[in-house]
Amino acid sequence: MSGGAPGAQAHVLPADEDPAIYREGFKVGIPTLFGIGAWGLVVGIAMVKTGLTVPQSLAMTLLVFAGSAQLASLPLIAAGAPIWVVFATSLVVNLRFVIFSALLAPHFSHLPWKQRLALGYVSGDMTVALFLQRFPTEAPALGKLSYLKGLLYPNWAAWQVGSIAGIFLGSAVPPEWGLGFAGTLAIICITVPMVINSAALCGVVVASATAVLAYGLPYKLGLLAAVLAGMVTAMFVEESLERRKGSHV
Repeated sequence: MSGGAPGAQAHVLPADEDPAIYREGFKVGIPTLFGIGAWGLVVGIAMVKTGLTVPQSLAMTLLVFAGSAQLASLPLIAAGAPIWVVFATSLVVNLRFVIFSALLAPHFSHLPWKQRLALGYVSGDMTVALFLQRFPTEAPALGKLSYLKGLLYPNWAAWQVGSIAGIFLGSAVPPEWGLGFAGTLAIICITVPMVINSAALCGVVVASATAVLAYGLPYKLGLLAAVLAGMVTAMFVEESLERRKGSHV
């Protein structure tokens, strides 16, 4: 052993921590950061243009950190919908994170619950997908936590920078510029790349039709009905296709 103070011990990183793998995760996630920042910018503008004050918008983006849920709740808040409708809509829109949590849980079940809760807060769609591409199995592997952090932290920062910039930009832009449609454009930009198979396409078509037919419902409940109808349809079509494939095997 080389010299040093008696009893001194070298600093040892936890088994899950590896700076090199953190940098690897960061590099993999870099291409997504510009899109995340732009999306945050649009959502920030949409929040203030919907009627939220700057402090309310800042609190929402920092506490909620869920662009699709934020955009879904904004028209409900503007319409004065009951709080349970706002929460129910946001819950339904974000149900996919239950799946994400189930996929990540086996990889990090050994961590303290507070750390898992913090990681869950900064998790996002793209970051979870990129992590699972790198670590598709639950087998122990060096640097899993570092890789996940390398994806999550920059993603969170890019969103917050874009969203906060949008909040102040939106508060400074005159109403006659007509930026109230920004939230709708953001949803369209998010939805199109996600329509990757027939099940997703069927879900989008049914959700769109339901939203139009249920437009007259009070408190914007047509939006909640459309989300539920689209999700159920996509799940049904996906299950039917899987069953059909199984029967041909």
